Amino acid sequence: MNVNNPGYKGAEQPIKGIALICLAVLLFASHDTLSKYLSGFYPIVMVVWARYVVHTLLMLVIFVPRSGFSVVVRTQRPGLQLLRALCLIGTSLFFTSGLRYIPLAEATAVTFLAPLLVTALSVPLLHERVTRNQWLAVLGGFVGVLIVVRPGGALFTPAILLPLCSALCFGFYQLLTRLLSGIDSPTTSNFLTGILNSLIMTALLPFFWSTPTLLHSLFMIGLGTCGMLGHMLLTQAFRHAAPAMLAPFSYGQILFAGIYGYLIFDHAPDGFAILGIAVICVSGLAVAWAQSKRSSA
Repeated sequence: MNVNNPGYKGAEQPIKGIALICLAVLLFASHDTLSKYLSGFYPIVMVVWARYVVHTLLMLVIFVPRSGFSVVVRTQRPGLQLLRALCLIGTSLFFTSGLRYIPLAEATAVTFLAPLLVTALSVPLLHERVTRNQWLAVLGGFVGVLIVVRPGGALFTPAILLPLCSALCFGFYQLLTRLLSGIDSPTTSNFLTGILNSLIMTALLPFFWSTPTLLHSLFMIGLGTCGMLGHMLLTQAFRHAAPAMLAPFSYGQILFAGIYGYLIFDHAPDGFAILGIAVICVSGLAVAWAQSKRSSA
């Protein structure tokens, strides 16, 4: 999930945009699958460190020769950029920790509460107006989570708070991205986030280091590569189609997570989980539709 919107006015290739976002969410699901697998062998800090370091190194190779280092790291709001980076670290740490205890599809679905949380938080933090229907969609999303974890069910444990906290951190991350969108370019914001998070996780790494095998080292490189390519494809998707058109396809990440969960971890969501996931998706799409209507107006 990503709210960096580089501009989609005049987009004329919706099919290309849809293809790009489908590939992006497949890469995000692959990233989460590798995170879940590696977290069974290594400390969470080390897994998250690998994700950000590889991501940042790839950005250095791609963007610095084109724009110059001083250009891509120049920001007018360093404090907000640091806070944005910390929110994304929280998102990664909470979500990866949750994957140790929560099945992949269900954990992914819970994090898709983030757009709904953005809607709710935009009232006190951004002083935006939220309609009654949008509030009903937010409420519906939380009902969906309750159906997924249902009291008395296998997922009704303190561990479910981890993906919930991840969704909350990602909600704040999206709000900060929205605040910074008119100040710094998406490249600058993403590059600074990668550098700051790499430095923070590298500072913590000596306390959690465990030498990986060659195969697991390749998986860690793949982890960061999937994250980086996913974000690049998502950015390109918004250049070819409007967010309202692409929003339904972003929920394909839950589908891909379910397929990976079944094939690799031998877990299939039960009927209640599928129902709850559907409610979360419908609620998120309702918010996206309402926002698109407001933008059109």
